Amino acid sequence: QVQLVESGGGLVQAGGSLRLSCAASGSTFSRIGIGWYRQAPGKQREVVARITSGGTTWYGVSVKGRFTISRDNAKNTVYLEMNNLKPEDTAVYYCNRYLPPFDSWGQGTQVTVSS
Repeated sequence: QVQLVESGGGLVQAGGSLRLSCAASGSTFSRIGIGWYRQAPGKQREVVARITSGGTTWYGVSVKGRFTISRDNAKNTVYLEMNNLKPEDTAVYYCNRYLPPFDSWGQGTQVTVSS
């Protein structure tokens, strides 16, 4: 079991940027693929980006070209750099394993983009 804590959210104007962090506990972090997910009010949780243990990345269509996922295994942390933010990016952002079975979901971090 890995414990994951998200941070870095906030309120930003459209076109702005934020960097989210996902800090993980446990010595197995470097061997785990991690994904960033988001859930907007009234909508299902969706995957935004993923990074494998080897650093291969994947992005959802709606964020490709604007978001960048990266990892620092020495710090047990995965980052999500978000640029050119849009109001439709407003959601609670979570991190968890790349694929099911998932660890327990954390509190997430709120991202609000104003128009």
